[in-house]
Amino acid sequence: MDAGELKSRSKKFALRVVRLVRVLPKSLEAQVIGKQLLRSGTSVGANYRAVCRARSNAEFVSKLGVVLEEADEATFWLELLEEAGIFPATKLEELKHEAEELVRIFAASRITAEKKLSRSNLKSEILNAIEET
Repeated sequence: MDAGELKSRSKKFALRVVRLVRVLPKSLEAQVIGKQLLRSGTSVGANYRAVCRARSNAEFVSKLGVVLEEADEATFWLELLEEAGIFPATKLEELKHEAEELVRIFAASRITAEKKLSRSNLKSEILNAIEET
């Protein structure tokens, strides 16, 4: 999956979160959880766009970590809505599945990026040691 597809997918996820929060019950607990979900769910797409503009490999890995945390947090709030009986599980199923998939994608991407960064840093250290001799 390329960056453009992931941008689109994370934006669609944010829009689905917005639509869900609009129809949550007006109870205090639903509204509090909804606000948390809205913040984390929309943050996934916004922060992924920042990942795509990273100025270095280290910044890329760092920002990707933020995206992963936000996607995982959104998953938590969706689970809480279900397990607290605030919203029907059947209506949350697809959105929860998408959140979990995004977590897996971003986790795998971060692992790959960290490995590349580690190899890059090792290469730089070796080149610096050679130059010093």
